[in-house]
Amino acid sequence: MASSRQSDLFQQDEQSDLFGEETPTPEYRADPDSVRAELYKILAEARAAQKLPWEPKTVLLYRTIFPQMTNWLPDDEGAQLRFEFETEIKRLEAA
Repeated sequence: MASSRQSDLFQQDEQSDLFGEETPTPEYRADPDSVRAELYKILAEARAAQKLPWEPKTVLLYRTIFPQMTNWLPDDEGAQLRFEFETEIKRLEAA
């Protein structure tokens, strides 16, 4: 049996905001120039290679993050980079 003085842990009360007003979480905006430079660096590595230049884990990582990183660029530029990257990966995997 709970004491009448014990408060409910799941009940919202006035003391729930210990640090003042809630502040919105800052929104992260990537620098398109930095993203573009990193994408072109990865793409240049792939283009210069005769076979996959990365370990399988790195290939998996790049296949995951490369398309995600292109989302920080204008739509048409991102689509073109995704296409070029996939083309290079397919070429290297066939080698």
